[in-house]
Amino acid sequence: MLLVVGRIGRPHGIRGEVTVEVRTDEPEQRFAAGSVLITDPAAASAAGVVPATLTIEDVRWHQGRPLVLFDGYYDRDLVENLRNVLLCVDSDDVESPDDPDEFLDHELVGLSAVSPGGEVLGTVARIDHAPASDLLVLARPGGGTALVPFVKALVPSVDVAGGKVVVDAPVGLLDL
Repeated sequence: MLLVVGRIGRPHGIRGEVTVEVRTDEPEQRFAAGSVLITDPAAASAAGVVPATLTIEDVRWHQGRPLVLFDGYYDRDLVENLRNVLLCVDSDDVESPDDPDEFLDHELVGLSAVSPGGEVLGTVARIDHAPASDLLVLARPGGGTALVPFVKALVPSVDVAGGKVVVDAPVGLLDL
Protein backbone atom coordinates (compact mmCIF):
# COMPACT_ATOMS: atom_id res chain seq x y z
CA MET A 1 0.00 0.00 0.00
CA LEU A 2 1.34 3.44 -0.92
CA LEU A 3 1.29 6.12 1.78
CA VAL A 4 1.30 9.76 0.67
CA VAL A 5 4.02 11.75 2.46
CA GLY A 6 3.90 14.94 0.41
CA ARG A 7 2.79 16.83 -2.67
CA ILE A 8 5.13 18.75 -4.93
CA GLY A 9 4.28 22.43 -5.09
CA ARG A 10 5.60 25.31 -7.14
CA PRO A 11 9.20 25.76 -8.23
CA HIS A 12 11.41 27.90 -5.99
CA GLY A 13 14.09 29.83 -7.83
CA ILE A 14 15.65 28.85 -11.14
CA ARG A 15 17.85 25.89 -10.15
CA GLY A 16 15.21 23.16 -9.80
CA GLU A 17 14.12 23.40 -6.18
CA VAL A 18 10.43 22.83 -5.44
CA THR A 19 8.26 23.44 -2.42
CA VAL A 20 6.71 20.34 -0.86
CA GLU A 21 3.44 20.20 1.04
CA VAL A 22 4.22 17.83 3.90
CA ARG A 23 1.71 15.04 4.62
CA THR A 24 3.66 12.99 7.15
CA ASP A 25 4.42 13.12 10.86
CA GLU A 26 8.11 12.49 10.14
CA PRO A 27 9.16 15.07 7.52
CA GLU A 28 12.84 15.07 8.56
CA GLN A 29 13.01 11.32 7.95
CA ARG A 30 11.00 11.24 4.70
CA PHE A 31 12.56 14.35 3.12
CA ALA A 32 16.26 13.71 3.65
CA ALA A 33 19.05 13.69 1.10
CA GLY A 34 19.24 10.25 -0.51
CA SER A 35 15.58 9.34 0.16
CA VAL A 36 13.84 7.67 -2.77
CA LEU A 37 10.15 8.52 -3.04
CA ILE A 38 7.55 6.83 -5.22
CA THR A 39 5.45 9.11 -7.42
CA ASP A 40 1.70 8.60 -7.44
CA PRO A 41 0.73 7.08 -10.80
CA ALA A 42 -2.60 8.96 -11.08
CA ALA A 43 -1.01 12.33 -10.37
CA ALA A 44 1.89 11.50 -12.66
CA SER A 45 -0.34 10.82 -15.64
CA ALA A 46 -2.04 14.20 -15.20
CA ALA A 47 1.32 15.99 -14.99
CA GLY A 48 2.82 14.40 -18.10
CA VAL A 49 5.90 12.18 -18.10
CA VAL A 50 7.03 11.68 -14.50
CA PRO A 51 9.43 8.95 -13.37
CA ALA A 52 8.21 6.17 -11.08
CA THR A 53 10.59 7.36 -8.36
CA LEU A 54 12.38 10.56 -7.44
CA THR A 55 15.58 10.72 -5.40
CA ILE A 56 16.13 13.68 -3.11
CA GLU A 57 19.55 15.21 -3.73
CA ASP A 58 19.25 18.10 -1.29
CA VAL A 59 16.68 19.61 1.05
CA ARG A 60 16.57 22.79 3.06
CA TRP A 61 13.80 24.29 5.13
CA HIS A 62 12.34 27.71 4.30
CA GLN A 63 9.41 29.26 6.18
CA GLY A 64 8.38 25.91 7.64
CA ARG A 65 8.39 24.03 4.33
CA PRO A 66 11.01 21.85 2.74
CA LEU A 67 12.59 23.07 -0.47
CA VAL A 68 13.63 19.91 -2.29
CA LEU A 69 16.07 19.38 -5.14
CA PHE A 70 15.56 16.07 -6.94
CA ASP A 71 18.44 14.23 -8.59
CA GLY A 72 18.52 15.12 -12.31
CA TYR A 73 16.07 18.04 -12.05
CA TYR A 74 18.19 21.18 -12.11
CA ASP A 75 15.98 23.51 -14.11
CA ARG A 76 12.83 25.43 -13.23
CA ASP A 77 11.07 24.33 -16.43
CA LEU A 78 11.75 20.63 -15.68
CA VAL A 79 10.35 20.79 -12.16
CA GLU A 80 7.29 22.72 -13.31
CA ASN A 81 6.15 19.39 -14.85
CA LEU A 82 6.32 17.82 -11.36
CA ARG A 83 3.83 20.26 -9.79
CA ASN A 84 1.02 18.50 -7.85
CA VAL A 85 2.65 15.06 -8.12
CA LEU A 86 2.10 13.08 -4.92
CA LEU A 87 5.16 11.64 -3.19
CA CYS A 88 4.68 8.26 -1.53
CA VAL A 89 6.42 5.52 0.41
CA ASP A 90 5.52 1.83 0.53
CA SER A 91 3.79 0.92 3.82
CA ASP A 92 6.02 -2.19 4.03
CA ASP A 93 9.01 0.14 4.41
CA VAL A 94 7.48 2.01 7.36
CA GLU A 95 8.32 0.69 10.81
CA SER A 96 5.57 0.24 13.36
CA PRO A 97 5.85 2.40 16.48
CA ASP A 98 7.53 0.90 19.56
CA ASP A 99 4.69 2.03 21.83
CA PRO A 100 2.02 -0.73 21.95
CA ASP A 101 -0.73 1.93 22.22
CA GLU A 102 0.39 3.80 19.09
CA PHE A 103 -0.74 2.82 15.62
CA LEU A 104 -0.18 4.03 12.09
CA ASP A 105 -3.30 4.96 10.13
CA HIS A 106 -2.82 2.27 7.50
CA GLU A 107 -2.63 -0.40 10.23
CA LEU A 108 -6.15 0.51 11.44
CA VAL A 109 -7.91 0.96 8.11
CA GLY A 110 -9.87 -2.16 7.22
CA LEU A 111 -10.11 -3.52 10.77
CA SER A 112 -13.50 -4.77 11.89
CA ALA A 113 -15.06 -2.70 14.68
CA VAL A 114 -16.93 -4.80 17.24
CA SER A 115 -18.72 -4.10 20.50
CA PRO A 116 -17.39 -5.61 23.76
CA GLY A 117 -20.06 -8.31 23.29
CA GLY A 118 -18.82 -9.15 19.77
CA GLU A 119 -21.52 -7.38 17.71
CA VAL A 120 -20.12 -6.09 14.42
CA LEU A 121 -20.38 -2.29 14.37
CA GLY A 122 -18.65 -1.66 11.06
CA THR A 123 -15.25 -1.41 9.44
CA VAL A 124 -12.62 1.28 9.98
CA ALA A 125 -12.74 3.25 6.71
CA ARG A 126 -10.21 5.95 7.62
CA ILE A 127 -8.76 8.00 10.45
CA ASP A 128 -9.60 11.71 10.75
CA HIS A 129 -7.10 13.77 12.72
CA ALA A 130 -9.19 16.28 14.65
CA PRO A 131 -7.76 18.88 17.08
CA ALA A 132 -9.12 17.19 20.23
CA SER A 133 -8.46 13.55 19.29
CA ASP A 134 -8.18 11.26 16.33
CA LEU A 135 -11.47 9.86 15.06
CA LEU A 136 -12.13 6.38 13.73
CA VAL A 137 -14.48 6.70 10.76
CA LEU A 138 -16.54 3.53 10.68
CA ALA A 139 -18.35 2.33 7.58
CA ARG A 140 -21.56 1.01 9.11
CA PRO A 141 -23.03 -2.35 7.97
CA GLY A 142 -26.35 -0.76 6.97
CA GLY A 143 -24.67 2.10 5.13
CA GLY A 144 -23.44 5.48 6.28
CA THR A 145 -20.60 6.27 8.62
CA ALA A 146 -20.04 6.84 12.32
CA LEU A 147 -17.30 8.82 14.06
CA VAL A 148 -15.71 7.35 17.18
CA PRO A 149 -13.11 9.31 19.18
CA PHE A 150 -9.98 7.15 19.27
CA VAL A 151 -9.49 7.30 23.04
CA LYS A 152 -8.92 4.43 25.48
CA ALA A 153 -12.32 4.92 27.16
CA LEU A 154 -14.19 4.28 23.89
CA VAL A 155 -11.68 2.03 22.11
CA PRO A 156 -10.25 -0.16 24.88
CA SER A 157 -8.67 -2.77 22.62
CA VAL A 158 -6.93 -2.80 19.25
CA ASP A 159 -5.85 -6.13 17.78
CA VAL A 160 -4.15 -5.41 14.46
CA ALA A 161 -3.04 -9.03 13.99
CA GLY A 162 -6.56 -10.27 14.79
CA GLY A 163 -8.12 -7.68 12.48
CA LYS A 164 -10.41 -5.94 14.96
CA VAL A 165 -10.91 -3.01 17.29
CA VAL A 166 -13.27 -3.12 20.24
CA VAL A 167 -15.52 -0.04 20.41
CA ASP A 168 -17.34 0.53 23.70
CA ALA A 169 -19.58 3.33 22.45
CA PRO A 170 -22.19 4.99 24.64
CA VAL A 171 -25.80 4.65 23.51
CA GLY A 172 -26.51 6.85 20.50
CA LEU A 173 -22.91 7.67 19.52
CA LEU A 174 -23.00 5.47 16.43
CA ASP A 175 -26.36 6.93 15.38
CA LEU A 176 -25.10 10.51 14.97
